[in-house]
Amino acid sequence: METGIVNPARTLDATGISGLSKIHYNLNEAGLMQAAVARGEGEIGNGGTFLCSTGKHTGRSPKDKFVVQDPSVLDQVWWENNSPMSPEHFATLHADMLEHMKGREYFVEDLYGGADPEYRLNVRLITELAWHGLFIRHLLRRPEIAELESFVEDFTIINCPSFKADPARHGCRSETVIAISFEKKLVLIADTSYAGENKKSVFSILNYLLPEKGVMPMHCSANHAKDDPDDVAVFFGLSGTGKTTLSADPGRVLIGDDEHGWSDNGTFNFEGGCYAKTISLNPEAEPEIYATTTKFATVIENMVYDPNTKVLDFEDDSLTANMRCAYPLHYISNASETSLGGIPKNIIMLTCDAYGVLPPIARLTPAQAMYHFLSGFTSKVAGTEKGVTEPQPTFSTCFGAPFMPRRPEVYGALLRDKIAEFGSECWLVNTGWTGGAYGTGSRMPIRATRALLTAALDGSLGKAEFRRDPHFGFEVPVAVPGVDATLLDPRATWADGAAYDAQATRLVEMFAKNFDQYVAHVGEDVIAAAPKAA
Repeated sequence: METGIVNPARTLDATGISGLSKIHYNLNEAGLMQAAVARGEGEIGNGGTFLCSTGKHTGRSPKDKFVVQDPSVLDQVWWENNSPMSPEHFATLHADMLEHMKGREYFVEDLYGGADPEYRLNVRLITELAWHGLFIRHLLRRPEIAELESFVEDFTIINCPSFKADPARHGCRSETVIAISFEKKLVLIADTSYAGENKKSVFSILNYLLPEKGVMPMHCSANHAKDDPDDVAVFFGLSGTGKTTLSADPGRVLIGDDEHGWSDNGTFNFEGGCYAKTISLNPEAEPEIYATTTKFATVIENMVYDPNTKVLDFEDDSLTANMRCAYPLHYISNASETSLGGIPKNIIMLTCDAYGVLPPIARLTPAQAMYHFLSGFTSKVAGTEKGVTEPQPTFSTCFGAPFMPRRPEVYGALLRDKIAEFGSECWLVNTGWTGGAYGTGSRMPIRATRALLTAALDGSLGKAEFRRDPHFGFEVPVAVPGVDATLLDPRATWADGAAYDAQATRLVEMFAKNFDQYVAHVGEDVIAAAPKAA
């Protein structure tokens, strides 16, 4: 049995997938929610939201992600960062998954990855969970109904949580697997119900394809000034650094919250929605995001709620600290209708420093920007990945190493060239700890971060007095209206200045050790921009 709208030349049967009991093509939000509830995948919450749990996987499984060693990509993929899978193992995995799918009900969504038609990717998601279809309809971009009748996919994702991989048979690490074949244009996902794997697979594909077209794929949020789409700011940062929150500035227009491209045309969102963390979500500090948690078809993932009233508990992290909501971009009142903007005027690199060393904001030269982009220093925060229960300092190349199929120098060179060509201003912003390291200090006040960012984006911060940081060499403002001057000098926030100096020295040494891998691939100006022990 088949329902829905689909290109008759691109049905599953026509593309080699047969024997399924039911296939639903391109159901809308109401149809997917109806199916998900009927199948026991979750329940309806207040305002018509969809409440669900992802089971044992409440975050991504990066150690179970593989790239197939197809001949055409052998010299292109960063194999030190991407676990290899042989084409033979992938073929066996594919065949076994197709056999497992027979006799079962599946949901197909045909969607776009990318707001710029010149660079967008046609993606087909095939999943056994109806709510995964709902999730990906929010997170990717929806074609018009008339477009579906001629839609031809560029890449296909098959997501089958009930299938368990066999490491010996399929060349993987565990029963969970996420495998990408760039040659077959196919992604296979098994034994995980965490919906984020779907969207990050699309991001990984675009990260591989776009550099060849001169487009910089970015793990960032982006917004632009009201009435001026050419005044764009992009925010680099991993989950938990504040990308979603800080880019949802009501005084600016939101282009998107997580994944973008920077082409000669300007900035464009890869996605059509947002995937926001909800732990301790505050209606006063983040009213727009909070409001989405009672809007129709918002996916509420891994949140504890009252079984009778369906009222959500934003503080109970007993399921996971990585509780999230997924919603379409238009649920944010200041969201861009086009998801397009001009060339980035300001580049913000967000870091969550668990050591309490970095200042709340610093101005970077182009060489320093290159250095910190390749370093990608931050802290993994609780719940973002399986097994992470407290902040862990880490270096994630280009602020998105798990999603980078190519070597980091490819992305670094793109950023360097575009900064040089367009003269973008670069800022390093610490949303982590101040007054001491994690466990002693406190989290950076979000109001101070917002005030500093506002000053950076409106140009007033550039006119402030700056001092040179003795450890990192970048410029730090001495005073900013509305911000406690003590906060701008991290050493002054510590009770023991000598302890701060020792901590800073340790962090500089960590930077130096990490950057050794890039020294042979960068210019002398970037090497000279490296932080040095005071």
